[in-house]
Amino acid sequence: MDETLAVPAPQPPADGSATPASTLSGLAFSKGHGTGNDFVLIADSEDSHVISPAQVAQLCDRHLGIGGDGLIRAVPSRFLPEGRELLATDPAAEWFMDYRNGDGSLSEMCGNGVRVFVHFLIAQGLVQLGAGDSLTIGTRGGLKKIVRTDSGYAVDMGPWEFIFPEEATSKAMDALVSAEGLEVARPGLSVSMGNPHTVVALAELGELAATQLFKAPVVDPKPVNGTNVEFVVPAEPLVHDGVGTITMRVHERGVGETQSCGTGACAAAVAIRHWAGDGAPDAWHVNVPGGVVDVKFFPGDSGREHVELSGPAVIVASGTLS
Repeated sequence: MDETLAVPAPQPPADGSATPASTLSGLAFSKGHGTGNDFVLIADSEDSHVISPAQVAQLCDRHLGIGGDGLIRAVPSRFLPEGRELLATDPAAEWFMDYRNGDGSLSEMCGNGVRVFVHFLIAQGLVQLGAGDSLTIGTRGGLKKIVRTDSGYAVDMGPWEFIFPEEATSKAMDALVSAEGLEVARPGLSVSMGNPHTVVALAELGELAATQLFKAPVVDPKPVNGTNVEFVVPAEPLVHDGVGTITMRVHERGVGETQSCGTGACAAAVAIRHWAGDGAPDAWHVNVPGGVVDVKFFPGDSGREHVELSGPAVIVASGTLS
């Protein structure tokens, strides 16, 4: 359902550390999600809206703001240094996904957010994209190519890599991960999808349900920029009709537990496929609390293996800040 509503603009802290709230009054926004991973979306075609980290956090607050796992600003790439660098590589990347976590911190990328971002651009009339057509956008995780499908969007997430390749190759693990609800620390494998992830395999769904993610898991050693943490249970049997299936929960940096994480789903498939060894499939269903996304591995033009993430995107509401 798409409805229009007015939401009070976030008020600045008493110490005056945020940009004055009056700068956001009258600002148009939308709320969207991809398999439950939800975002506040703002179109800024003239780069005229300066939204401070504190205001992002206020807008994403689920009790005092609109609520969301993050905020996405749609801005032409030419206005941002990162965007101009990408335009030099591909002039078609007209739009840049300026993404911030729910606490206001910058993030490189969000796989579910990319789909919702493109869906928002279409809904706002900023781009036209028919089924089967593709669009290239800029992100802090690099250029991303999105194809509109009959049921949503498929995103070329680019190449994956191990954050600690020597350990991943020799020991199939590079960290120990502790979380509330798990009696002992578990081995993890760290994967970069343009942003960092540490994946932990659990034995059964009951163990996954008992894991408490209201606090950030402790990862030792932790990647230099922090990490998102995925807890994953492989299906039994793992592969059916050539497709692997896993079930996942995730704690995202700067957010907490979310209903879904697109880059996390890709990283989880990378890790489980690595652990499964030779003969593991290239196509995966990833069950998350908010639904199902699909992950597929394929050869990239550069010779490195790429990951495709596909799934739905929904705009649920639009309005203005009062």
